[in-house]
Amino acid sequence: MRTELDKLLCEKYPRMMVNRHASMTETTMMRGFECGDGWYNIISRLMSQIQHHIDWKEKQRKWAIEWNQEHPDQLRPVPELVPQVTLDQVKEKFGTLRFYYSGGDDYVRGMVNMSESMSAVTCETCGNAGELRDEGWYYVSCNEHARD
Repeated sequence: MRTELDKLLCEKYPRMMVNRHASMTETTMMRGFECGDGWYNIISRLMSQIQHHIDWKEKQRKWAIEWNQEHPDQLRPVPELVPQVTLDQVKEKFGTLRFYYSGGDDYVRGMVNMSESMSAVTCETCGNAGELRDEGWYYVSCNEHARD
């Protein structure tokens, strides 16, 4: 992924990028997003939705706790916090996106699975509709960016 797109993701989602400058023994995120520019929108939307989910659960928990303190006779369930997602590696593998991370919950896992599936029909080069191709190695491309 181009440096400017990589940098933009780091700026937009700093809480997920805490491993960006960690040592290679801890993470491989210091190498950046190891995929084509065509998957930028998939990754950006995924990161946005993950962070929104984590923040929303935190707000729900805060509201429930405040409600229970103010209304001890009408207690509401207090949701669990969702651990902050931090990225360990984002890359192309066997033609599709792989999103390795720590934290999250089952809902986050579902979003990651959906995004990885979307990459199988999205050209890694340009982001247009594509297909998984097998020409000695796997990759996803539109007809225009198919390799000879």
